[in-house]
Amino acid sequence: MDRQRTLETERLVLRPLAEADREALYEIASDPAVWEQHPIHDRWRREVFDAFFDEGLASGGALAVLDKRDDRVIGSTRFDKYDADEGGVVEIGWTFLAPRWWGKGINPEMKRAMLAHAFEHVALVEFRVGDTNYRSRNALEAIGAVRTERYELEKYQGKRVVHLVYEIDRDGFAAGPLS
Repeated sequence: MDRQRTLETERLVLRPLAEADREALYEIASDPAVWEQHPIHDRWRREVFDAFFDEGLASGGALAVLDKRDDRVIGSTRFDKYDADEGGVVEIGWTFLAPRWWGKGINPEMKRAMLAHAFEHVALVEFRVGDTNYRSRNALEAIGAVRTERYELEKYQGKRVVHLVYEIDRDGFAAGPLS
C-alpha cells in the first residue's frame, strides 16, 4: 500500500508531507486549542511540535492537507502502522486541522478519501485516540468507526495516557455514513 499517495476530494488535496510544510503547520499547531483534549496537550510548544513533525516525516505515511482553492495548508494526517498479513490493516491518525475548518465537513471528506484508498489494499483500518479526546472520539464515531475493547497505555510527562482503539472494516465502510 502506498501510504503517501496524493488523494483529492472536492475541496482538498492530501499530498505527502514535506519539510517545506513545517512552518505552515506550526502556525496551526501553535494554537493551544488544537491540542486541548489531546493527551499530548502541549504540541503547541515549538520543540514538542518539531519532534511530532519530524516523526511524521520519518513515518513514510504523513500527509499535508491543503485547501484546493488556494493550495493553503490547513492541517495534516497520517497513514501509519501497516501490516499486509491476514487481509491487511493500516492505522489512520495524527490528524489535526486549523480550528477555522472545524465543523465544516473537512474531516469526514478527508477520511472518506483515506478510507477508500486504504480499502483498496487492506480489510481493516484502525484509529487510536486519547480517552479524553472527545472531539476526536465523536469525529470517529460520526464516520462509522466502532470502539473496540482494546486500549493502549503510555506515559507522557509522568502521567498515564490511555488510547482507545477504534476500527472500521471494509464492509462497515461500504455500509457506513461515508459510503
